[in-house]
Order: sequence, then C-alpha cells, then structure tokens
Amino acid sequence: MTAAGFILAEQDRAPAYGVLGEEVQVIASGEDTGGYELFVQRGGPGLGPPPHAHDWDESMYILSGEIEIGVGGETRLCGPGALAHVPAGTPHWYRFVTDGEILSVTSRLGASRFFAQVDRNDAETTIAAAADHGVTLHLSA
Repeated sequence: MTAAGFILAEQDRAPAYGVLGEEVQVIASGEDTGGYELFVQRGGPGLGPPPHAHDWDESMYILSGEIEIGVGGETRLCGPGALAHVPAGTPHWYRFVTDGEILSVTSRLGASRFFAQVDRNDAETTIAAAADHGVTLHLSA
C-alpha cells in the first residue's frame, strides 16, 4: 500500500480514544501512511493492557512517567527515553506506575482499527473485540 505524503498539525487530529482507561491518540494510522501506525498513549497509575500479543511489531518509547513493561520473559521499570521493541506474536504488557506518556509505533495497520472499535467500551467488550483485530490475550500469563 502506498500513501501520499502529508503534513498533519495537532489540531487536525481526530479526538483521542478511550481504551481501558487510557487515552490513545492516533497520530497517523496505517491508512494515512500506507504502512506503520503512530500513537501517543497517556495513562495514570495502574492503567495498562493485560498480557497480549498481536500480529504486528510494536515499539514503545517512553516520553514521560514511569512504566513497567514486560516483553516475553523480561520485565523492566522504564522512564523517559527507554524503548521497548515487541516483535509480532510476542506476549507483552505494560502498566503505568505514575502518570505517563508513551509514543508507540506499529509496523502496519491494525491497532488503530481496534482502538476505534473499543473506544470508551468496558473490558468485556474490549476483550471480545480483540480476536477480530489480530490480538490474542494471555490472561493467565
């Protein structure tokens, strides 16, 4: 998929999605870029997704706050400037320890459609929608 070049000002963005208490701002979807997706995720203490995997790569760059991140079998407490890379299919999770902000990049279209579907829904609805978007939950992990 090839997309045209673009410049997008902050005021041109769609409203942020509410996903399990987090605010997820789509900066650029795979439909915009023709490939990768870019998000800013904001949350408070205790927020974050359960262990899960998906069929796209994801990199998370910590902009602010402290976030505990688990990738595969490794868990670390991360602060600003830390980067976590998650290859497609790898179980991972994160939990905001303090108020924080993460810049996330995915390798292809997928996450933005999932976030749009689950916007401001409860956990049960979000879990039910996961499989429709290539997301596998690892709730016993």
